[in-house]
Amino acid sequence: MAGPGVTEGSVSPVFPTVREVLALDPVRRGAPRLVAGEAGLDRPVRWVHVAEVPDIATLLGGGELVLTTGIGLPADDAGLRAFIGDLAEVGVSGLVVELGRRYPTEVPRVMAVAAERRGLPLVELRRATPFVRITEAVHAQIVDAQLHELRATEEIHQRFTELSVEGAGAAEVVRQAAELAGCPVVLENLSRQVLAYDPAGESADLLLDGWEQHSRRIRPTGRTAYDGDSGWLVTTVGARGQDWGRLLLRWPARAGLGDGRPVGTPPTRLTILVERAASTLALGRLIRRDAEGLERQLHRTLLTALLDHSRPVDEIALRARALGVTLDRRHLVGIMVRHRRDAPAGTPAPGEGGPPVDGAGPPAYPATWPTPAPADPQAGPARLRDLAEAVGQALRETKLSGLTSPVDDQAVGVLLALPDAAAEERALAAFAAAVRRRHPDPPPSGGNSHRLTVIVAAGSGVGSLREVRRSLVEARQLAEAARRDSRELPVFRLPHVGLAGLLHLLRDEPRLQTFVERELGALLAHDAQHPREQLLGTLRAYLEQGRNKSAGAAAAHLSRPAFYERLARIGRILGVDLDSVETSLSLHVALLALDAIRTP
Repeated sequence: MAGPGVTEGSVSPVFPTVREVLALDPVRRGAPRLVAGEAGLDRPVRWVHVAEVPDIATLLGGGELVLTTGIGLPADDAGLRAFIGDLAEVGVSGLVVELGRRYPTEVPRVMAVAAERRGLPLVELRRATPFVRITEAVHAQIVDAQLHELRATEEIHQRFTELSVEGAGAAEVVRQAAELAGCPVVLENLSRQVLAYDPAGESADLLLDGWEQHSRRIRPTGRTAYDGDSGWLVTTVGARGQDWGRLLLRWPARAGLGDGRPVGTPPTRLTILVERAASTLALGRLIRRDAEGLERQLHRTLLTALLDHSRPVDEIALRARALGVTLDRRHLVGIMVRHRRDAPAGTPAPGEGGPPVDGAGPPAYPATWPTPAPADPQAGPARLRDLAEAVGQALRETKLSGLTSPVDDQAVGVLLALPDAAAEERALAAFAAAVRRRHPDPPPSGGNSHRLTVIVAAGSGVGSLREVRRSLVEARQLAEAARRDSRELPVFRLPHVGLAGLLHLLRDEPRLQTFVERELGALLAHDAQHPREQLLGTLRAYLEQGRNKSAGAAAAHLSRPAFYERLARIGRILGVDLDSVETSLSLHVALLALDAIRTP
């Protein structure tokens, strides 16, 4: 039993174990024999302490290997039991007794029985051995291991500092973490969807199969902690009080020893590694570097800065004014123009109809994402250039003032600067019409009816440059949601999007993911633990049938008693009253949000 000074397994594996100490030459010369406590042989040894007094436990902090000749130990059985109990309680790694001075041939049986009961390794040295040789050998091993750990830690800091300076993407950060650790690493969002991963030479299919259910079983305590049951070291990813994901490193607790015994927690360097990797990921999300260079159009620089908060708005207004675009004291409207379908060249980008995976390789989650047909890799950029040119010409044709430039691989962004809010609707209608004149839709082919191929989406107008990012982001989300909308509207605005569409727009928002986890997390965890009994489908049937239990039972293909019993269990798991209209509404919204998060 570990004592209050140190918990069993909490000492870093950088220290040698009792088993390894017994294999050292100075110890082997003493002809060691294990008398009791074999179960504790893999405890780490933090230090070696020589003691000849019975109350030595009060001077120890846990993790020590105690060496003694026994000359100062109690003579009575009760005293020996108390001595062993005190050592076990404080958390020492083991006790080594040299025979000859106090105990000629063997340690007292009462001592061996007490040590076995407490799982404390008790070792006899049957030949006289200078204790100083043992302490020197063990301490040298500890210092060498700590030096190796320090060098590894320095490499970790240097590597991730370079990645931060270079503005490396999530896939590269995860790859480097897996390379340094030699273990699989996974980055997921708050809904347990994989954003990036590196299997470190293992099978990616085995690593990611059923990931969401597996991830929900990994429940460490604290921002960085090791879940020994699952073998994953986990740290939270986020900054400024806004968490958006978890970084997980698989380090099985039974790794590293030939006999397969558990070794406790991962090395300190791995904890440092995942925390530095998480910091680099959080920093990369906060500060997106402008990879375009100074030779690119200033319009793109300014629009990117507005989206990324990478420059003060006063500086942006000043530089825009130098371009002839006045942004202060204007009514500003963010617009995104894109094709209804992505360019069919390669794997879709994250957030653009493809899997939420940052990096190369096969889609990570789920396995059923559609794979686009190969096409000319130049077709996408060329099509985007044509669209950007059409948008620029539309601005000039309508005599509207604003910034315009491609903002990613699929969309062209526009920031309209209007004299007042009254001009907004008229200006948007004229602009959308001009875009389609400059970039006409292809004529209908075969029996297909004509369908608009260019989407124009506008965010809410704002009266300050400090609020422009909200309008631009809203326009980007609307443009993406409009790709799945069958209506053909000249301009998509926020009122055109219903609740399901709104939740789709917000599916990457950590606060929405947190809401889903708060409302449904316990039920999702239950279903992950009981894959044959999926209660989420029962809840969905109940809510989709307007809380009509009879209709819900029929929809779920269950008898009414079985359906009612499941509803009662759901209520207990979630700690809610399903007869409450407000509670059911909240759960229904959470279900719709979960669908939006899981749907490409």
